[in-house]
Amino acid sequence: MNKSQSSYIVKVSVGNCEIVPSEKVGDDNLQIIEQWGPFSSQEEAIARRVGLIRAGKCQPV
Repeated sequence: MNKSQSSYIVKVSVGNCEIVPSEKVGDDNLQIIEQWGPFSSQEEAIARRVGLIRAGKCQPV
């Protein structure tokens, strides 16, 4: 059985939050200010991103 791919929400230097797969989250990316996750599905990550935008932690794209 393959391991399910997880998603993260990352806040980049311009203040926007993006949903990225776990392979893209690395400690060599200096543009990442904050990150949240892992989330088990893309839908859950989208819902959490909306919550972060409403809470003022992220800017909408």
